This record gives sequence, C-alpha cells and structure tokens, in this order.
Amino acid sequence: METEPLLDGSINRDRGSGDYGSRPDSTHLCEESVTAKRLSYSVPGDPCCIEGGDADLHIQQAVVFIEDAIQYRSINHRVDSRSLRIYRWYYSRICQWGLGATIAVILALAFFEKPSSLSRTSDLRYKEPHWEPPCGLTESIEMVCFIVFALDLAVKSYLIGWDEFRKNKWLIGYTVVIAVSVMDWTLSVSMVCDERLRIRRLLRPFFLLQNSSLMKKTLKCIKRTLPEIASVILLLALHLCLFTMFGMLLFARGEDPEKNGEWSTYFRNLPQSLTSLLVLLTTANNPDVMIPAYSLNRGYAIFFILFSGFGTYFLMNLLTAIIYNQFRGYLLMSVQASILRRRLGIRASFEVLCCKGQDTAPTEQQCTGVQVETVLQVLKRVQMKSYYRRGIVTKVQQFPEGCVDGEGFQKLFDELDKDRIKEHPPLPEYSSPLLQKLQFIFSHYYVTVAGNIVALANMICICVILVIESNKSVSERDDYFLEAINCFFIAFYLLEMVLKIFAFGWWGYLSYRNNIFDGLMTVLLLVFQISIFATYRFPYPHWNPATRGLLSLWEMVRLVNMLIVFRFLRIIPNIKLMALVASTLLDLVKNLRAFAGILVVVYYVFAVLGIWLFEGAIPAPRNSSMVTNSSTGNGTANYTAECGTYEQLGYWPNNFDDFASTLVLLYNVMVVNNWQVFMDVYSRYTTGWSKLYFVCWWLTSSVMWVNLFVALILENFIYKWDRSTECSVSDVERTRFRTTVQHMFREHIQEPTEEELVSQLCQHPHLHLPR
Repeated sequence: METEPLLDGSINRDRGSGDYGSRPDSTHLCEESVTAKRLSYSVPGDPCCIEGGDADLHIQQAVVFIEDAIQYRSINHRVDSRSLRIYRWYYSRICQWGLGATIAVILALAFFEKPSSLSRTSDLRYKEPHWEPPCGLTESIEMVCFIVFALDLAVKSYLIGWDEFRKNKWLIGYTVVIAVSVMDWTLSVSMVCDERLRIRRLLRPFFLLQNSSLMKKTLKCIKRTLPEIASVILLLALHLCLFTMFGMLLFARGEDPEKNGEWSTYFRNLPQSLTSLLVLLTTANNPDVMIPAYSLNRGYAIFFILFSGFGTYFLMNLLTAIIYNQFRGYLLMSVQASILRRRLGIRASFEVLCCKGQDTAPTEQQCTGVQVETVLQVLKRVQMKSYYRRGIVTKVQQFPEGCVDGEGFQKLFDELDKDRIKEHPPLPEYSSPLLQKLQFIFSHYYVTVAGNIVALANMICICVILVIESNKSVSERDDYFLEAINCFFIAFYLLEMVLKIFAFGWWGYLSYRNNIFDGLMTVLLLVFQISIFATYRFPYPHWNPATRGLLSLWEMVRLVNMLIVFRFLRIIPNIKLMALVASTLLDLVKNLRAFAGILVVVYYVFAVLGIWLFEGAIPAPRNSSMVTNSSTGNGTANYTAECGTYEQLGYWPNNFDDFASTLVLLYNVMVVNNWQVFMDVYSRYTTGWSKLYFVCWWLTSSVMWVNLFVALILENFIYKWDRSTECSVSDVERTRFRTTVQHMFREHIQEPTEEELVSQLCQHPHLHLPR
C-alpha cells in the first residue's frame, strides 16, 4: 500500500526560502523553458553540483529519494542533513507502526466510552447494566493520542516547510480537526463527562484517512465519480416514483375490506408506497409485497415483475457498471501520478549522485553518469526488500567501465515492478543409492496427491460419523471409535511430514508455504492426541470419568476434528484455479486495505450518527406484550406483535444502544436482508424521517461501496488470471504475483516524459539544481 506522502497538492513552489540548496543569484535550469532546454542525465565538464559540495549529503539525498520512489512518496521535502535524518526516522517502521497503533486506539475508544459495549449481550430482553469507565480514563488516553497527532503534524509541517503547508488542504484539515477535538475534549472534561454529544467522535475517522495516501486518492476518486452516476440515480428515482404512482392507483382502497390487503399493508400512503417499492428494488421483501394482490388476480404479478426486472436487473447493474468504469478511470489517473512520483524520485537521486561524482573526483576522468561504487554504496543504505536489492546490485555490476548512465539508472529500478520468483534450496545429497531412490520417490508430486487423497478420506470418515450420530447427545456418542480413526490418520500425516523433510531437507521443506501450513496442523494434531492419551489413557472404553481434565473426551475429539477439517485446505495450492482464488483473497487483504479503510470510515461515521439519533429509542419488552407508540396520543398501548415485525422476529439484539451493536445492525442493513424491518421499527418509535438514515446507509454501503469492492475483486482476479494462464501449478506456487493497485493498472499507464520529469525537478521547493 502506498505510503503517506508529505505533499499532495500543486507543486508550483516559491523559490525564496532559505533552505539548503537555495542561492539567490544562482542561474537555475528551471529559469529556461523546459521544452527548449532539458535537464540532461549527465553533462561532462559542466558543473552539476549543489552548492555546499558535501559528498555524504548527496549520498543521503539519493538514499531518501530512492526510498521515496519505492514507496511512491513525494520528494518535495527538505533535503538538508538534519531534515533527512528526521525524515527517515519519521518513515521508519517503528514510527509508522506507532502512529498506526495510536489511530487504532483512538478509534477503538468508541467501544469503551459511554454507551459502553462491554456487556455479554446487546439483547434488550436480557439487558444488563453496562460497565461505564470512570470519567477521565478514556479522556486521558484520548489526550495522549492528540499529543501524538500534534507531534505528527509538527514533523510533517517542518519537513515540507511553511509555504507548502499553506497549500496542503489535508494538513490544514488535520490542524482544524485536532483543534476542534481538543476543544470538545476540554468541554467534556469540564462537564464531568456528562455530555450527550461528542463532536470529536465524528471526527476521529479523519485521522485514519489522512494517514494513507491511497485512501485519500480513493476518496477523491469517489468524489469525482458521484456526478457521473447522478444521471442513473435520477433515472432510478424516476423509475421508483412512477411505479409508486401506478401502484397507488392500482391498489387503491376498495369497498370490500377483504380485498384491501395490498393497500393496507404496502400502499396505504405515499411514504409507505415508496418504502415498499424501494425495498422491493433490493429484493428484500420479494415475494411478500405482491402476495396480497397476486392472490386476488394473477395479472397483478406483471406490475411487480416489470418494476423489479427493469429496476433491479437493469438499472442497478447499470449503476454498478458505471461506478466501476468511472471510478476505475479516476483511479487510473491517480495511479499515473504515483508512477510519476517513482520516476521522479529515481531521477532526482541520479542528479544528486551526479553532483557527488563531480565533487569527489575533480581531477580524474569524468564519468558520464554515476560511478558503480557510488550506486552500490547508496543501495547498501536504502531500506528495501532484500531480493530487490540483490536484483538491482546484480544489474549494476554488469555495467561496463564502472559507470551508470541516466537511462541505465532508471532501468535499474525496473526490478521493483517484477514478480518475485522464489527459488527453493537444493535437495540434500545422499551417498547411499537406496536413500537416493527413496528421496526421488518421496519428493515426487504424486506423494502430495496421495496425501490429499488420504486427507479426503479422513474428511469423509468424519462426515459419515457426524451424520450417523447427529441425533445423539454428547453422552451417547461413540467417541472411542472416532478417536481411533483419527489416530490412524494423524500417524499417516506425521509419517508424510517426516518423509518430506527427509526428501527436501529441513529448509527445503519450509520453503513451500503449503508445507508450513501442513506441518503446523500436523504438529497441533499430534499435541492434542498426546494430550488425550495423557488424560484418558488407553484403551478408551476403560477411561475413568473422575480423571477427566479441563475438557471432556468429546470436546477434545471435536477440537481434533476441527483441525483435521482445517488441514484439508492444503489442497488449495495444488489446484490452479483454487490457488488463484485464494491468492486473490490474500492480496485483497494485504494490498487493498485502503478501500476497506474507507468502508471502516463510513461505518464509523454512520455508527456515531446512529447512536446520536436512535440510542434508547426501542424500549425493552416488559412481557409477552410489546410496547409501542399509540396511533393516537403520546401514550403506549399493548398489542400482539404482527408477523414480520421487529418484535415478532426477535431482532432485539439489533439496536443503536452501543457502538458494537450499531456496527452489527449496519452490517445487517448493508446485506439488505429484511432491512425494511429496521426502517419500520425505528419509524414507529421515532419518526418517519428516520427512514432517510437507513436509505442513505443503503446507498453508501450496498450500492456504492459493495459494488465497487466487487469490481475491484474482479479486476484483481482477472489481472492474476491473465498473468498465470501459461503457468503450471508449481509456477503459481513459486511466483508471488504482486497485485497492488499500481501493478493492477500498470499496463494502462504511460511513462512520464522527459519534460514532465524536468518540470517537476525544477519546481522542487528545497532542491535547486543549477546548470
């Protein structure tokens, strides 16, 4: 995932700062037209140095610029020695992990603050008093987080300078959010934590957003996509309104009460009619909504089929296609800027190394580029993956005459875009012909196939026994027979693991990811089996109940069976399509965290709003009769719950009474199964306008974000499928396809031109390269 850059905005900079590298009377390359005079990679005999002539400083600058390029960061930051040390410290792993942990802590406070989520259940029928933290506990933690964010803001502002800070909207917003949060925190403490609304809770997701460049780009892309889909949303609204009018005309109230079922249940008035058809658009109330009318006349089914057919299967899918297409276009533009950052960082590193070479060897024959020794010195200090470093070093050592030119320097870092091919250690060598023959047999692919067949047989045995004993209680189950079967299979798994270690060697065995998983499961199964032997002895029929340990025999056997079932996932790497699907899911977790982060932000904001609006709105039931607002007056009335309502379905755990239960309720609405139940109950206990909250959440989560996430899953899978069509199963296992957003769109991205690179370098606010 892309690391947070210090600068996202325009790069037309003021050149009057007194930072390192500036000199008022210098004649800079940037003063000339870029199209008339390009910044050459190397100009022999022409001074290419930055004022100061510190060779070690040039090395530091080159190292930082290359690290910026690797992480797609902006290079528009201070480049003096002290600032570079602070910069590298700020982007060190421990500092970034600390900042991420601080963000996680301040977001997690919502689970502990009033109303606290620390209770066994959220069910209103069994509601227990919540543990509320004493005033000052969460507030103290919150203040520590604010101090960390203030330090983070101070470091970022210092590194980019005041002029750049004023142009950066995210940093200005960062300042405002911290200031407002501190003021709200002060008000909360002064009121002894008794205030109902905490504005700062609504602002907390901003800390997560501003810490990720890709999240900010995603948000910007969503913002630009909204106008593009407005026409389809308008058409969808028109479709809904027209059919609502038709429905109210078709199902108007008649003289016969027995034939007014459709009117009384779904089309009594305009809000109810709109709600019924909106829910039908999501298929959540299909076919319930049509049954009263359809039971009277089969022709009424045409109305509902036309509405859902055109709306659900045409307009909604068209909306998904437009969201994906437009968002993909804007995301492609954003990724294009990321590639420009990488190329610019590499180019800037080359330029400062050119200056270093001119300064350190003025009397020697000038190198038309950068000396190989200098490049190797820089690569040694750059923080990067070891396999990338090895690949780049190998290419550097192939340059003739010990000199790397500008074009070659750029191509060195093409290694960053290549997939990692994992080389397995060589097989151990045995002198005995018998051992060599056994090694050949047990290292063969068919041994793994045989192991998968045995694992399948174990699964079938467990399934058959569970089906036979499904109606028996725990005391009636024959645990001994199942445990005997497990003993046989576990012995086979252990033998298989030992033979593979013999054939491949210890490090060769661990070089396969599926072997690591398989071996770990086998060891855990062996540990559980030894525990069973130690606790219940052998034979099992004579075990003494008085000697039972923490777990009964059935509970321990059940744990063993769960591990066996989980171990069956070992077959995934051996089936190409299944391996691609599994790797796609893993890549989504690892590399598309920014998209999930936006969803977390949306969940958080809507959860806080939901608690503000609906906390305590639904009273706990007193007895079998349900309490609701009376249709006349403000009193309460007892009645038997209608079929399909919140009370009759027993949805009592779904409420807005604390943060955890609110998240679960929002998820249930996002799934859109029976989401009309929640709209109905909160409109009855509060106001009809409460439906707007649920509709907005449905549009944001289910329509916008879920469709977008599905589209990205498709893009990710298609990308990996296209790259692996000519690979065997073993090649797929050896090749670690990297599907970051940048790599997914790499084939559609144009390389930046020389003019673009020169223009960006000329406008650097702190690094001024003369002719």
